[in-house]
Amino acid sequence: MKGGNGVQNLILGAAAGGGLNTGDILYQLAAFLILLVLLRKFAWGPLMGIMKERQSHINSEIDAAEKSRQEAKSYLESQVAELKKAKEEAKSIIDNAKKQGEAQGEAIIKASRDEAERVKEAALAEIASEKEKAVATLRQEVAALSVKIASKVIAKELDESSQEKLINEYLQEVGESR
Repeated sequence: MKGGNGVQNLILGAAAGGGLNTGDILYQLAAFLILLVLLRKFAWGPLMGIMKERQSHINSEIDAAEKSRQEAKSYLESQVAELKKAKEEAKSIIDNAKKQGEAQGEAIIKASRDEAERVKEAALAEIASEKEKAVATLRQEVAALSVKIASKVIAKELDESSQEKLINEYLQEVGESR
């Protein structure tokens, strides 16, 4: 007897007024229970095994994804830290280069000032030396002229106006010879 016929027989039997056919009901109930046992043994177990495998696979994929996310987050944080460190090092290098440049500039300026001062002092020393030479030469010339004038004055015993005229002439000669 098929399951579809059993239900049909129940309905027809109830409609005909035959009452409940308990034999058919028990037979269908036993067939259903046997079917459940067979399904549980042959279909439900493997189906649940597949479901458990699927659940296990999904869980492992979720764990792997979470692990990958954590690794990516960690890597990103390390890269951000390295980038920050690199920026700080670059800033430090630039600052040091600026300081060195400023120090070198100041050293060059100081060296230039020192050199200018040395040249100035050398020029002043040379000027003073030349001045002393000129004064010494002038003294020698004045002394020589004085001796000449004195010898001429002595040689010529002149009156005061002639003597003054003679001195002025010699002074004029000295002025022209320069």
